[in-house]
Amino acid sequence: QVTLVESGGGLVQAGDSLRLSCTTSARSVNEYHMGWFRQVPGKERDFVALLTWYSTNTHYADSVKGRFTISRDNATNTVFLQMNSLKVEDTAVYYCAAGIWPFMDPRFDPSSYEYWGQGTQVTVSS
Repeated sequence: QVTLVESGGGLVQAGDSLRLSCTTSARSVNEYHMGWFRQVPGKERDFVALLTWYSTNTHYADSVKGRFTISRDNATNTVFLQMNSLKVEDTAVYYCAAGIWPFMDPRFDPSSYEYWGQGTQVTVSS
């Protein structure tokens, strides 16, 4: 069992930056595929970014490419999502997720991830 706790959300203006953190109880966050998803009320949870285990590869949704960066700190078992040039449409609850599938293929479906955080709200005003 792995516990994930997100933090760093808040209310910002369009064009601002935020850095989300996901603190994990994992013995080593390197052993998990770590993803970020987001969800707005009434809609499905959407893929945002993925860092495959041992930081082999990163993948991003087209809507955030060039603006968001996913990374991890192995010393603290924390995963980050640096969000720059935020847009109003980035407003959502952001979730951290951990997956343990045994291959290097990227997976963007929430059902592929075993562990989830409680989410952190990001609101971008115009």
